Amino acid sequence: MLQITPRRASAFAAGALTLALSTTALTRWTPAEAQSSAPAPGTAVALPRPVGPDFADLAARVAPAVVRISITGHTDATPVQLPPELRGTPFERFFQQRQRMAPQGRRIAGQGSGFIIDSAGYVVTNNHVVGRADAVKVELADGRELPAKVVGTDPKTDLALLKIDAGGSLPTVAFGDSDQLRVGEWVLAMGNPFGLGGSATAGIVSARGRQIGAGPYDDFIQTDASINPGNSGGPLFNAAGEVVGVNAAIFSPSGGNIGIGFAVPSALAQHVVEQLKEHGKVERGWLGVSMQQLDPALAGALGTGEARGALIGAVEPDGPAAKGGLQPGDVVTQFNGRAIVQPRDLAEAVAEVHPGSVATVTVLRNGKRVEERVTIGQTADTREARASEEAPQQGLGLALAPGRGGQGVVVAGVQPDSIAAAQGLQPGDVILRAGDQALRAPRDLAEAVQSARRDNRPAIALQIERDGGRAFIALPLKAS
Repeated sequence: MLQITPRRASAFAAGALTLALSTTALTRWTPAEAQSSAPAPGTAVALPRPVGPDFADLAARVAPAVVRISITGHTDATPVQLPPELRGTPFERFFQQRQRMAPQGRRIAGQGSGFIIDSAGYVVTNNHVVGRADAVKVELADGRELPAKVVGTDPKTDLALLKIDAGGSLPTVAFGDSDQLRVGEWVLAMGNPFGLGGSATAGIVSARGRQIGAGPYDDFIQTDASINPGNSGGPLFNAAGEVVGVNAAIFSPSGGNIGIGFAVPSALAQHVVEQLKEHGKVERGWLGVSMQQLDPALAGALGTGEARGALIGAVEPDGPAAKGGLQPGDVVTQFNGRAIVQPRDLAEAVAEVHPGSVATVTVLRNGKRVEERVTIGQTADTREARASEEAPQQGLGLALAPGRGGQGVVVAGVQPDSIAAAQGLQPGDVILRAGDQALRAPRDLAEAVQSARRDNRPAIALQIERDGGRAFIALPLKAS
């Protein structure tokens, strides 16, 4: 469970006063009634149950679709970087050998919660539950434990989608509309707190739209339903039994529940889960602007009237916004007809648009209302993810991204224990040439490697740029 701990703890006055109160029902009565209904001496009196919410039927209906998730994984040892003054010296090869002999980290285990949204076996949980897992198991409400495949993860919203094969149809729960939630509304949290499994807690919606610094798309539901470590990924239900949130974090100075928990709203989760199910990743739109909050002073200076909207502070050259005519100083008030009150609204609206789509952006410019049509791009992490898929299949252990200005390709990631790692390649390195071919895109390296393998070459020469210096290395090639 993600924990948000305050930097400073407030001091509380010592001492507490505990009052024991008995509860009775107030009804009209007469002395005669009291006399006729008086119990015999020594007879126990059963007081009426106070009226209140009863979640028993709701819990019984949705519990079969709530699951327990356990993971095993490992942590990578943090590599020690070679000092720049030793690069290119005989000590570099010795340093690399020592690095290969260093411990590779330690084993880890963890638990969380999830819920089934499709009878075919699709399970929603948190990214931080399964993000570093080597193996994932899902325990159903009937006691069966099944291996699970990670279909996709989205660290930016802390969501993940798993797939299990139960050999038949599974019970499910459905998403509800979190936008309709009201502060004070009853909610039910279910999951696996502290590994106990099958637990239900109730509370109310304490607040909506909370930003807790967990990611760029913070929009959490706050609830006082007890959420503890192990509840991560479990569902938050409304009174109709619909999933309105995915439990993700707690605010706690002690590590346990203090009545402040947070859930990813279903309006966001449903959109992310659909993309993970279809593509295995989330493709987000990109506008290419930096934004800031509009305060009353800025609103007056810009002639916008109310301090509502997202003020564009800068526009990235050659980005979608620049090509679409947006300018620094514009105040975005609508995006595709959706009202923009603050910068977060614009970030969320753009992220939900598929790259390549044309969006209508309404801005206030010099006090006048202007509409611009912008072709939305794709976020940098999506571009890198697509590019990185081309190189690892070559068995080199490299994830690549396009270089700036079409010059070379950037090493975005290096798999541990891979050929690339053994030769000392690092994230941030720029590969300029492979063999006799200059590289301008990740596919160029893939083609150069395939050509070298067809010629039965044992290795391919790569020209690397690192920290302003350039050198060649020989990268061994495995048989395909």
